[in-house]
Amino acid sequence: MKKIILASASPRRKELLEKAGISFEIITGTGEEKTNSSDPEEMVKELSYGKAESVAENVVEDAVIIGADTIVFYDGCILGKPKDAEDAVETLLKLQGNTHQVYTGVTVLIKEGGNIRSLIFAECTDVTFYPVSENEIRAYVNSGEPMDKAGSYGIQGAFGVYVKGICGDYSNVVGLPVARLLYETKKQGIDLRGWDK
Repeated sequence: MKKIILASASPRRKELLEKAGISFEIITGTGEEKTNSSDPEEMVKELSYGKAESVAENVVEDAVIIGADTIVFYDGCILGKPKDAEDAVETLLKLQGNTHQVYTGVTVLIKEGGNIRSLIFAECTDVTFYPVSENEIRAYVNSGEPMDKAGSYGIQGAFGVYVKGICGDYSNVVGLPVARLLYETKKQGIDLRGWDK
């Protein structure tokens, strides 16, 4: 079995892979996060590729490198991580009572004998919130939880109680569509869990 590397410092992605029974190590890339696209699907694919590639450049042995990037998209705008508390409040005021999309791009780089092949895909999930008051939003923002999260919330955290429904993959909203990752890599002949022997 090749070494599996997660090119992300996200504790949520780490937890998702661990729950899936995948043994891996974490090496975060040094690449700058930049994209030439304004299309959310293409954007997360480009960003995930940049993360995986910056790690692959420094790995000499055969390995499977997984990079991922998640964004929140609403009303034609990309909602990244909040700049400050007021930015988080403004973002959540937009999202409450509405449906938005969460896109995660995933790049898997497979290094074998000096060659690299790539698998790149994006997953989209719709998330709908119930109406939420400004006071509730400010109380959540004051907890500090939303400050490192795209869209200013974590569905697995305290703001998850306001979710009316999701259409699509829950783990994609958390930060990594694990079921799709396992499915796509199996099609490439790679069993990330080492179970399919």
